[in-house]
Amino acid sequence: MNDTKAKQVAYLGVLIALAFILSYVESLIPLSLGIPGVKLGLANLVVMVALYTIGIKRAALLSVVRVILVGITFGSLSSMMYSLAGGLLSLGVMILFYKKEVFSVRGVSILGGVGHNLGQILMAMLVVQNGMLFSYFPVLLVSGTLAGMAIGLLAAMIIKRVEKVYRI
Repeated sequence: MNDTKAKQVAYLGVLIALAFILSYVESLIPLSLGIPGVKLGLANLVVMVALYTIGIKRAALLSVVRVILVGITFGSLSSMMYSLAGGLLSLGVMILFYKKEVFSVRGVSILGGVGHNLGQILMAMLVVQNGMLFSYFPVLLVSGTLAGMAIGLLAAMIIKRVEKVYRI
């Protein structure tokens, strides 16, 4: 394995560990504000950094590995299903708009936050077989937009520093 490849593997390992830790830390933060399902999406910060610094494949791997690790360690099969649905749709949306280079990091993050909430609400509708759950989406749309904006702002600053220092 050449030096660049070894650095990328090590960097990916660090990002997986960081996303795992941030998922745990986020579970300790009582942010719901009385609205179920509202979260900051701290682990998505790491996925965004990975997407922009080491590419689509590794960001996707990081996202899936994190969901599985967190689900096995702190969650249940049910929580893993919801996280995977939200995470995969979010990642797909972010990849689509990242590739098009139409939106800034913040814009991609906002779309990812909304995609995550949409994925989770669609999974909930599938599980309970009730289309009325979609009426909750406007609340999640606002929370996903706000969280995506905050995460995107942080991600843009971190990406700039990582690219400057590490040149991965």
